[in-house]
Amino acid sequence: MTDAAALPGRPRGGVLSGPATARAVNVLAPNASPMTLDGTNTWILAEPDSELAVVVDPGPLDEGHLRTVVDTVEKAGRRVALTLLTHGHPDHAEGASRFAELTGTRVRALDPALRLGDEGLAAGDVVTAGGLELRVVPTPGHTSDSLCFHLPADGAVLTGDTVLGRGTTVVAHPDGRLGDYLDSLRRLRSLTVDDGVHTVLPGHGPVLEDAQGVVEFYLAHRAHRLAQVETAVEDGFRTAPEIVAHVYADVDHSLWPAAELSVRAQLEYLRDHGLIQRPSLDG
Repeated sequence: MTDAAALPGRPRGGVLSGPATARAVNVLAPNASPMTLDGTNTWILAEPDSELAVVVDPGPLDEGHLRTVVDTVEKAGRRVALTLLTHGHPDHAEGASRFAELTGTRVRALDPALRLGDEGLAAGDVVTAGGLELRVVPTPGHTSDSLCFHLPADGAVLTGDTVLGRGTTVVAHPDGRLGDYLDSLRRLRSLTVDDGVHTVLPGHGPVLEDAQGVVEFYLAHRAHRLAQVETAVEDGFRTAPEIVAHVYADVDHSLWPAAELSVRAQLEYLRDHGLIQRPSLDG
């Protein structure tokens, strides 16, 4: 067994649900899968002495999970003031409308189609509730609408699917773009260097204690995969499925469809930067 302290980002051991920082509590959704790891992390954020809470990513449309989130907030003597979404994938956002019904709250997101209420989210926004402060950090790449939320009082960042608690994430081509994703990782790295962020509260998997370490790992991993794909094209592999079978041969085959999305994003990036001739993205 590998020591967690030796893994990228130093994942925290123990039960995933429950308090993570002074202001963040996780309620794990029961939707574990190869793509969602242990399930979706629904984050409840509040100042320690506040009666108001902010919920990030209510998760799938699972009545039991949504009611557990509400019960967790109420048992702490609080009420939900606002719901936020890191992005629109169903495992994070499908339950948002029902959660809004249960709590009477607005839903704020970058994508207007996901909002309930007049206010969205944009770069530079500061969300406040009961003394809590969250800073909106645009992090497109996994999807075009991906956001992270900087929680400065805890030196933490909620990363949705941009950085996971275990493994690496997919660049969901064609909506997700690798160039955007690399820029987003660099933006997160600047938070760890310049703004005191040391903890990652991910959308899936355990809390990470070394934010800078995991971001550096992600950047190195992406550079390595990009080089592998470029070499595969030079060696005559032409289509995305062929490249996946070659480059991701040691990866669980159930993850190959997701890997193919990332490969298509990598091929697009290499082509756009003049590093390869246009290979076929069909088939």
